[in-house]
Amino acid sequence: MFLSKPSVYISLFTCGKCLLSSAYLIYSSSVAAGAQSGIEECKYQFAWDRWNCPERALQLSSHGGLRSANRETAFVHAISSAGVMYTLTRNCSLGDFDNCGCDDSRNGQLGGQGWLWGGCSDNVGFGEAISKQFVDALETGQDARAAMNLHNNEAGRKAVKGTMKRTCKCHGVSGSCTTQTCWLQLPEFREVGAHLKEKYHAALKVDLLQGAGNSAAGRGAIADTFRSISTRELVHLEDSPDYCLENKTLGLLGTEGRECLRRGRALGRWERRSCRRLCGDCGLAVEERRAETVSSCNCKFHWCCAVRCEQCRRRVTKYFCSRAERPRGGAAHKPGRKP
Repeated sequence: MFLSKPSVYISLFTCGKCLLSSAYLIYSSSVAAGAQSGIEECKYQFAWDRWNCPERALQLSSHGGLRSANRETAFVHAISSAGVMYTLTRNCSLGDFDNCGCDDSRNGQLGGQGWLWGGCSDNVGFGEAISKQFVDALETGQDARAAMNLHNNEAGRKAVKGTMKRTCKCHGVSGSCTTQTCWLQLPEFREVGAHLKEKYHAALKVDLLQGAGNSAAGRGAIADTFRSISTRELVHLEDSPDYCLENKTLGLLGTEGRECLRRGRALGRWERRSCRRLCGDCGLAVEERRAETVSSCNCKFHWCCAVRCEQCRRRVTKYFCSRAERPRGGAAHKPGRKP
């Protein structure tokens, strides 16, 4: 059951034990689009990490087989849940739903010194409620894994609410800004992704007794454990595997053959260190390859009405992780253990 397919959500209505009212079908396309945006953001945030959000990781439900319960799974749940909530909220503001509009519940109330609530706030309450109905319904278990998934789903929704931006408009004689009316708007989704990436690095590991959840007492202990942890934090039950190494059983490709970055003015610190992280720390060498790229250039507008471009060829240098030769008289470097 994969996020990128709208049938994941539509199947909830056609199953024998339907979990949602057919009235919710009007939201299904927004839910699917939101889930897709979560996938794309996951791939962006982890593009230069050893774990780079592979397709096999993009399951939201553990139904039909065992799932890993590491910090990467935690991020997938959080960013997917956030994507669904974000898209539903945005589409509500755009007027795509007849039963949803601005959140004006606090309009006229004092918000802070010199400003009042007003305007048209994005209705995150609506997005939160509908996304919870869809995404949380995919998790039907009652064990520790299910509790972890539901917790991280909620952390994703909290991330959307926590990154909302306050926008204000001044009022007063000749623009004196004596008072302001303010409302809340969604940020760029990239900000939500960056926020959750920070939460990923600080994710908390929950240790539970083996077999917890197989009895009413065990399920109670699980619930108590997760209630004690802030829903703003990501949680996981297992350590991550060594993503340096190929593991066909887990569907891991390892980092051999991965591209990394070395030069470029626009590179961030994390990107500039990608060759060390993907290659050097995994016992691999960095291989330099020259390639030729072809792109449109020198485009000109011709009246009327066409744009004609030339085809420009450019030589570029790319870097890839390759198997390092074993040094004479010594052993090869052992891959690192951090993802």
